[in-house]
Amino acid sequence: MKKTNQFKTESKKLLHLMTHSIYTQKEIFLRELISNSSDAIDKRHYLSLTDEQVGSADYKIIITLNKDEHTISIKDNGIGFTEEELIENLGTIAQSGSKSFMEKLDSKDVDIIGQFGVGFYSSFIVSDEVVVKTKSPYSDMGYLWRSNGVDTYTIEAIDKEEVGTEIILYLRKDEEENEENEEKFSQFLEDYEIKSLVKKYSDYVRYPIYLASDLENTLNQMTPIWKKDKNEITDEALNAFYKHQFNDYEEPLKTIHTKVEGLLEYQALLFIPKRPPYDFYSESYEKGLQLYSKGVFIQDKNKDLISDHFKFVKGLVDSSDLSLNISRELLQHDKQLKKIQQNLDKKIKSELERMLESERELYVSFYEAYKNTLKYGIYNQFGLNKDLLQDLLLFKTSQSDDYITLKEYVSRKKENQKDIYYATGKTKQAIMNLPQMDVMKEEGFEVLFFTDEIDEFMIQVMMKYEDMNFKSIQTADLDVASDKKKKEIDKKEKEAKDILGAIKGALNDKVSDVKLSRRLKDAPVCLVSGEGISLEMEKVLKQMPNQSDVKASKILEINPDHPIFVQLKQVFENDATKLDKYASILYHQALLIEGYPIEDPSEFAKNLTDLMLEKM
Repeated sequence: MKKTNQFKTESKKLLHLMTHSIYTQKEIFLRELISNSSDAIDKRHYLSLTDEQVGSADYKIIITLNKDEHTISIKDNGIGFTEEELIENLGTIAQSGSKSFMEKLDSKDVDIIGQFGVGFYSSFIVSDEVVVKTKSPYSDMGYLWRSNGVDTYTIEAIDKEEVGTEIILYLRKDEEENEENEEKFSQFLEDYEIKSLVKKYSDYVRYPIYLASDLENTLNQMTPIWKKDKNEITDEALNAFYKHQFNDYEEPLKTIHTKVEGLLEYQALLFIPKRPPYDFYSESYEKGLQLYSKGVFIQDKNKDLISDHFKFVKGLVDSSDLSLNISRELLQHDKQLKKIQQNLDKKIKSELERMLESERELYVSFYEAYKNTLKYGIYNQFGLNKDLLQDLLLFKTSQSDDYITLKEYVSRKKENQKDIYYATGKTKQAIMNLPQMDVMKEEGFEVLFFTDEIDEFMIQVMMKYEDMNFKSIQTADLDVASDKKKKEIDKKEKEAKDILGAIKGALNDKVSDVKLSRRLKDAPVCLVSGEGISLEMEKVLKQMPNQSDVKASKILEINPDHPIFVQLKQVFENDATKLDKYASILYHQALLIEGYPIEDPSEFAKNLTDLMLEKM
């Protein structure tokens, strides 16, 4: 006898909301129904271990497509439903009460979908009628549940021999579809579409999934590669999985496979690509890891699972402990998610450190591909991740053509060395040619080479390493000369006070000061920065929009032991009017050495020509 029942008022409202708002993609219905079938089989298998009445079976899920009837059916041999369970589970959407569930939905505090059993109702996204044929091992009869998902549902007893459930969806017609939406209901009647959706969302459901038209070949792999024992997985299998899963033609540089058990359980399979994708440093690049829950695909690029400084990592996380929202399309932001991200940060770092120590050549390949991401990670968030990342940095130096770490630099510093010295420039050779390097070579101090634009920003945040300050050799306050030399220069500077003042006057506001240098050996002059931004930082900032007025404080240093200084003194004593030309030439010479363009090429050429003619 057929019984007709009304959906409760709250259930009707929720059902309408679910089919029109909650799920953003129509294809999700297949994932939900397959997941429900898998859960039903799980339950039957568990009960069969202790209850002979339940019995075991050759567990499987079968999808049948009927183009003539315009239907899809998903059939399993799981636990099935009794009549009471049909009413409880399908007649009332939330077992805990529809009103309570609505309140939770309104407050945006909806817990994991499995708690409420609402996945079944995704059927009505694509169907105007749903039929459920089911039989429980605890019932002599089978039952048929039918509804259009609007007002009522019916239940009637039927003859059904096999335990399990078959859900039949009567698909809507394509003409009911919004013209702006490219998805059509009839596409779900095509074998290739179902195969694609099973592969995308349910490839790792633990029970075999078949199309009724081909019961020889399963649609899903069932056992995810990341759930296999590490000893059972070959490098070839991992590489093949990576290339297929993440559309890369090259094998990964490194694979990280981890499993965590305890209060929070998850598995992660991570890969570091050999090289960044073409859009890696553009705004269009999306970081993120694939997310699975119990082997079911949930999200393609979850940004919260990976930190920005490790955004080059591709891979996936599978966890049953995360709080999914009602549609299983998004995650609730919770402590578990943050904890996984923190754990993965530590795991990635430890793997990189291990590579740095035991596979140095491989690490250098990684570093050259992704160094700017690590450096930005230190600069970002005001140095919050400095301690995590600083030992992963590599630098070339004045004493080494090979990369070294900061720890290695400190371990071999001179005994009397107080600071970590660095210099900035476009290339190593450009830095080696800096006149400021003279004193560093003479005193035997090793200098780190900063050749990337991000380096200047990074070092302002780092400030120190192992209680040693970072010190640029291109700043005015560099203090490496011997006490004897300092005294000699201080004496000469007092004697040359007038000429230095005249040169500063001649250069007007181009420099903030003119001084005798303690650092120059062979070069006649150099430019160094005073307080504020460095010379290299000025170059970087001026490339940015609306930053043309940025200006570093420039100090012109003159070598007191160079013949040019003797010439300057003679000019100042005999014909001070020529000093302006000498000052301009020396200033522009210093600009060229520092990699700046000449400010006034015509003036520079004229002054140089005039002085050359005077000497002829």
